Amino acid sequence: MSEVEIGAGKRGRRAYAFDDIAVVPSRRTRDPRDVSVQWSIDAFTFESPILSAPMDSVSSPATVIQMGNLGILGVLDLEGLWTRYEDPTPYYDEIKSLTDGNVTKRMQEIYSEPIKAELITARLAEIRAAGVPVAGSLSPQCTQEFSKTVVDAGVDLFVIRGTTVSAEHVSQTEEPLNLKKFIYELDVPVIVGGASTYTSALHLMRTGAAGVLVGFGGGAASTTRAALGIHAPMATAVADVAGARRDYLDESGGRYVHVIADGGLDTAGDIVKAIAVGADAVMLGTA
Repeated sequence: MSEVEIGAGKRGRRAYAFDDIAVVPSRRTRDPRDVSVQWSIDAFTFESPILSAPMDSVSSPATVIQMGNLGILGVLDLEGLWTRYEDPTPYYDEIKSLTDGNVTKRMQEIYSEPIKAELITARLAEIRAAGVPVAGSLSPQCTQEFSKTVVDAGVDLFVIRGTTVSAEHVSQTEEPLNLKKFIYELDVPVIVGGASTYTSALHLMRTGAAGVLVGFGGGAASTTRAALGIHAPMATAVADVAGARRDYLDESGGRYVHVIADGGLDTAGDIVKAIAVGADAVMLGTA
């Protein structure tokens, strides 16, 4: 793939965000009644190719249940306030009233409460009792500690979501999560990410993941870009990961891995563009 010159000492690759591309109609149109937007992953079929972002500002047990009833996969953040406090509603009310001057310090204090395994079990049981698919999310840092609790609680889909997740995490201070071993030993399908390149996604697919999240998430993406300069233009990232999925399909003898765009989706049109460049589904939330 051709590179462009950034300056005398550096070259880079041109990449595209959703704002940079458009979907152009072809010569043939189709009756909307002939079109299905259903999405299936593993044994589960959903009316819309949408997952909720596992964020406290998006998903509570009640909203996850409501999403499930609407044919959308709701994903609960298993490191959020619902698994730290028996009744987190007073803290949500307090957070809404915080001013810019004290929001960071107070948020850190509220989230310093430890995650409780029994609350993970209770929240997932509440969702299961409602008769909708159960999906919960952990960061890679907490996956080893709480994964058995999550699986024993009867989760249907396990989401491992971080700002950027690789199959080869290196650490000199602790034993990193071995995704290939971890996913192989689980009895439930795993969705993992974010990834933003062909190579990183291909390696995640080789761990046995059922789906790969593309991007750095909604709110996390803007923070990561501003603080660290790390950013993945989403149209190119999704297309690259879809290319990795195509090659892995051949490599694995037909094993299909779902590509899920996670971040950079500001309009309904961006959802259409994400699917047009290779996504099976999108993860939506708010910062």
